[in-house]
Amino acid sequence: MVNRQFILAARPEGMIRETDFRLVESTVPPLREGEMLVRARYLSVDPYMRGRMSAARSYAPSVDIGQVMTGGGVGEVVESRQAAFRIGDIVNFQMGWQEYAISHGENVRKVDASLAPISTAVGILGMPGLTAYYGVTEICAVKPGETFVVSGAAGAVGSAAGQIASIRGAHAVGITGGQKKVDYILRELGFHEAIDYKANPDITSALRDACPHRVDAYFDNVGGATTDAVLAYLNTFARVGICGQISQANDGAPSPGPRMYRHLLVARARVQGFLIWDFTRQEEALVDLANWIASGDLRYHEDVIEGFENMPKALIGLFLGENIGKRVVRVA
Repeated sequence: MVNRQFILAARPEGMIRETDFRLVESTVPPLREGEMLVRARYLSVDPYMRGRMSAARSYAPSVDIGQVMTGGGVGEVVESRQAAFRIGDIVNFQMGWQEYAISHGENVRKVDASLAPISTAVGILGMPGLTAYYGVTEICAVKPGETFVVSGAAGAVGSAAGQIASIRGAHAVGITGGQKKVDYILRELGFHEAIDYKANPDITSALRDACPHRVDAYFDNVGGATTDAVLAYLNTFARVGICGQISQANDGAPSPGPRMYRHLLVARARVQGFLIWDFTRQEEALVDLANWIASGDLRYHEDVIEGFENMPKALIGLFLGENIGKRVVRVA
């Protein structure tokens, strides 16, 4: 059985290029006792992958040159010598960029295909949805009547975060780029206000219009000038959750800063970075997310790219702002 894999061929300098990856083939080895073989159905592309391609210190180890590119996936068990998993089970884990993955069953989650399409296991019912859930409920601790702002609002995490804040009774404001994305978060997701940073480079002025009572909670997915503007418009005792800094992911050198600490001092704001690994009650959160989907209170969109060979293009497009909602690659 032949397994196609994308390995990291070079560490990117600036923007990711397709030549930073190399497609290779290998033979799937026979299973040992306690192992199972999983065939990928959907593979995820996410902003964090850019950091894993770098040698710089981060919250997780870098991918080595020549190593299979890291990433989550959802697939089907096609062979098993693992007592807890049977042939035909649908599972979600860090499969990497490959068509077949062998696992001992550690950190593998069985997917309930009756709740939603299995692709959601790497989207709204997976890492992005859980990140939005805990970012809103725990880190930003959003309360009814507050003003909640999220950047990257049309992405997988941001689109869910704004809706969850609205479910909790907050005034949800999304910052995104382009009229298509503005229409999406307003008309399809029910955000109360939207700021188009491409059409309105003066985000500070747009914030005054969208947030007449200033900002109580900010979910930061992008960093940079957008975050500078929001931090200057915080209410006293505001909460800021730092989830991502995608605007700076491909910068060749660090951007100037820190520049906005004075605003944090004046607002006595709390700023906290967070990762989904920080939270352990994920099954409870998944129940809430699934119930909201069933009731129609939580909507999602999947941007599906066809074909395993398009994994590099799919990731590059993420940083070009091509996607609305969660981008996944359909492998099989």
